[in-house]
Amino acid sequence: MFFGLLGPNGAGKSTTINILAGLTLKSKGDVKIFGYDIEKDYKTVRQFIGLSQQEFNLDRFFTLHDLLLYQGGLYGLRQTEVKKRVEELLQRFGLWEHRHQKPHRLSGGLKRRAMIVKALIHDPKILILDEPTAGVDVELRHDLWNYLKKLNREGKTIILTTHYLEEAKTLCDEIAILLEGKILIHDSIEKVIEHSKGDLINYFIEEDQEQVHA
Repeated sequence: MFFGLLGPNGAGKSTTINILAGLTLKSKGDVKIFGYDIEKDYKTVRQFIGLSQQEFNLDRFFTLHDLLLYQGGLYGLRQTEVKKRVEELLQRFGLWEHRHQKPHRLSGGLKRRAMIVKALIHDPKILILDEPTAGVDVELRHDLWNYLKKLNREGKTIILTTHYLEEAKTLCDEIAILLEGKILIHDSIEKVIEHSKGDLINYFIEEDQEQVHA
């Protein structure tokens, strides 16, 4: 499954994924992942989830290679296992030749890749991406799409937030459109586009406002 969360700024996209990742406490309701409560069973749930946030949070004092080794250790991976995993991911995402650089010296596109690699280091079942191609030029954006589509084909569930309609159409099986923390619609990408005549976010925002004022 490749699932997209769309909506304007302040709609609740980042809050939603931060709740799923256990970084923000929910105000009400229950959140379970593979049957485990996100708060009561956090140590178990965190093994299932890899999160790449919109803001870069790559340590400035480690090389990229050492940072990923450290990240793997935080998830309890054995040294031989994490070394193999780091090399595999760096090779796969075209970062191997940059492994001895400090992350803050990488270009924006390479930083985005590094953030995704960091999120994948413990081989989570679910990869959560908050605006994964924000600030990335078109060519690098398409490169990232190809990496993500391959991960999804291999069985990785991916949830992403995005402002880009083209990104949602290219990657997602299903999408939900949020406004002020409320889901306006949740369906397959094809049905949502058909229903909205292609203007996804504006259509459903206008429709919601009409219902409020009716």
